[in-house]
Amino acid sequence: MVEPQTAKAIARARPWNIAFKVESVAGRMAAAPTPWTSRRRTALLEAAAGLLAEQGTGAVTLAAVGAAAGLARSSVYQYFDSTPALLASVVEELASRANDRLAEAGVHESTPRARIDAFVRAALDTALDATHRSLMSLDSVTLPRECRVHVEELHRRQFEPLRAALEELGDPDPPLTADLIRGILDAASKSLGEGAPRDAVVTRTLDLVHHGIA
Repeated sequence: MVEPQTAKAIARARPWNIAFKVESVAGRMAAAPTPWTSRRRTALLEAAAGLLAEQGTGAVTLAAVGAAAGLARSSVYQYFDSTPALLASVVEELASRANDRLAEAGVHESTPRARIDAFVRAALDTALDATHRSLMSLDSVTLPRECRVHVEELHRRQFEPLRAALEELGDPDPPLTADLIRGILDAASKSLGEGAPRDAVVTRTLDLVHHGIA
């Protein structure tokens, strides 16, 4: 998941464009992309995410991403006008994917408690993702206001499944309870990043959540 500190981290640096979709804030193409251009764009984003996970933000340059995707640097400029623009698009795409995983985590569960448990597990598994950990290191880069607002909105949406499950469970204040659980998840994610055993962290986190919604 994209945690609050991630959104804050990417709020402190030089302006970025977000351009994963045609209607994105900046760097968009003048015409609707063809399947061929969409495949190229997706390949670039996948290559950038791979470099980010394996080598960190310093490895993500237009030249390196183009090489990893099998494209010349000049070709990369057809889709992104700078490395920050490319990274911003990666942030947007990964945040959207995290939202999808969290939304889908409990769809096959039959009770709200089971959906809450599935959400917690999915959130912690996302925190273990190498690319997510690399995103946490983006403490020297910022987004312009409109892009920052978009990322914050994506983060807000991440917790909609949790709030819905809490409401169905009969919680007296689902938004507040979801915010408190988010704090527990933030702390648990930090512990995972510091090397704490996954199973122990997941078990203890679920214990705390169960106690809070009992």
